Amino acid sequence: MKDQYDFTNGKRGKVRPHELEPEGKTRITIGLDQDIVDRFFAMAGRSGGTTGYQTLINAALREYLDGKAPRFALRRIIREELKSSAA
Repeated sequence: MKDQYDFTNGKRGKVRPHELEPEGKTRITIGLDQDIVDRFFAMAGRSGGTTGYQTLINAALREYLDGKAPRFALRRIIREELKSSAA
């Protein structure tokens, strides 16, 4: 096995210090649907790299919890019904 993994001439790289979380932030692991993640990635890309996708997800959750998120489900249904009745 040593023939395959001979590190006798290896050099140790720099050890990166543990990065602290920004004030008020908590690191979690969360499972999200891929299409949702893709949409937030796309939104972050359109922002020109100034806002990351995690920041956008955080803002969307905050708006929802603060009651500021648009109640688009009912509006969408009404719009679809009006559109279908006009046709």
